[in-house]
Amino acid sequence: MANVREFKLPDVGEGLVEAEVVTWKVKPGDTVKVNDIVVEIETAKSLVELPCPYAGTIAELLVPEGQVVPVGTPLIRVAGEGVTPDEAAWPGGGSVPAAGPGEAPAAGPGEAPATGPAKAPAAGPGEAPPAAAGAPAAAGGEANGEGRTSNLVGYGPRAGAARRRPRKGATVPVQGAPAEVAAPPAPAEWAPAATAPGQPSAAPASAPGPAPAPSVVSTAPARAKPPVRKLAKDLGVDLRTVPPTGPDGTISRSDVESFATQAAGPAAPAAPAEGLAPAARAPGVRETRVPVRGVRRAMAQAVTQSAFTAPHVTEWMSVDATNTMDLLARLKGRRELADVKLTPLVVVAKACLLALRRTPELNSTWDDAASEIVLKHYVNLGIAAATPRGLTVPHIKDAEQLPLPDLARALNALTQTAREGRTAPEDMVGTTFTITNVGVFGVDGGTPIMNPGESGILAFGAVRKQPWVVDDQVVPRWVTTLSLSFDHRVVDGEQGSRFLTDVARIVEDPANALLLA
Repeated sequence: MANVREFKLPDVGEGLVEAEVVTWKVKPGDTVKVNDIVVEIETAKSLVELPCPYAGTIAELLVPEGQVVPVGTPLIRVAGEGVTPDEAAWPGGGSVPAAGPGEAPAAGPGEAPATGPAKAPAAGPGEAPPAAAGAPAAAGGEANGEGRTSNLVGYGPRAGAARRRPRKGATVPVQGAPAEVAAPPAPAEWAPAATAPGQPSAAPASAPGPAPAPSVVSTAPARAKPPVRKLAKDLGVDLRTVPPTGPDGTISRSDVESFATQAAGPAAPAAPAEGLAPAARAPGVRETRVPVRGVRRAMAQAVTQSAFTAPHVTEWMSVDATNTMDLLARLKGRRELADVKLTPLVVVAKACLLALRRTPELNSTWDDAASEIVLKHYVNLGIAAATPRGLTVPHIKDAEQLPLPDLARALNALTQTAREGRTAPEDMVGTTFTITNVGVFGVDGGTPIMNPGESGILAFGAVRKQPWVVDDQVVPRWVTTLSLSFDHRVVDGEQGSRFLTDVARIVEDPANALLLA
């Protein structure tokens, strides 16, 4: 038996069900060492780089870029010393056969290679690959016997089974174009796009304008680096329709920009909003369907679950934040805080941590099965962060133990990492209270929806100069709005009002923090 090992998709965080292969960092024939990064995947909340647990030569990449696969699915085969990629490749080499009926599955990290005469049947068009050991038996299978699926977004188990998209291998026509069907690509030879490099895409006969619109969208994964994917998303370009001119059939930044310019024509409309950017559309196409997956799907499931299970109550209060702004101006002049970015959010976060001491019900969980309210004696402070991929809620563990400078540093690091899509999965599991800073968008307030499993969320509005009455005189002051939503099963109106008032008093005069410290 050849010394070939399969690296399977691991559970990189609590409750991971599936992930999308975003970018391969290696190709067949490359030599890797233990802990070399081989692939970048996207989970429900973050991008994660996976290191290889084996040393050797890359024999085969088993999953194309853009494919969503469940935990336990083999991602890559690594040939050990003395084994060539051709000898190890499947099918044809006879190495590392997949488990047949009644046989043990292929070896995972740290396990001995499995043996058996049966080969795994290749997936047909529209079919999903065989489930690996430990993975859900079917796309609609449950994650455990209770019919509850763990979620990687910090929201705890949720009802219902996880779903994943089937493997795609056919081309689908754009509206108005003739249908074309192609055979599915081989696992190790992926066509980057339906159009060969340097050739223009075919257009419908009725398409006007100087640049023909693409008529066929390939479902084969487009090969492009993350920055190029981000650019395509911003410009509303479907990478599957872009002819690649880069090495090995990759799509470059110039390919995307050139395609976007041609598709726009002489009177290009404004770029669509980030996060829901539709593909570049052909004339006459009135609708665009945007796949809901990854971060947006997780967010949609979470807010729906929360909105229809926890009775929300929202209160808000306008606050004179002038003293907070003055304090921040003074602190920025201190030498020991020269490397710290101090914002009003830091003061609001510290105020919430102090107010939770007096009203711990806002930092608790409703346990319906046990008919209990679970009070947390720690605060994992979540900060809602808008990213190009959707809303994420990473948190600062044990935030109540941090002094103001350390809290400011943690907030800055958290938001920066979230925007880059590099938040570790464990930093998005176990949030106990959340702040959403809607003020950065110029919004004064709102009715925020709680994360499932939490009992409170505070929306911090924009801080702006407004007329305010001080000593019977109308003067300009820095004013903001605080909006608090809480679970009325856990928090009474008196408790919610007390918490909001405590936070407001600290924002009005940070010296009031001494009364709650």
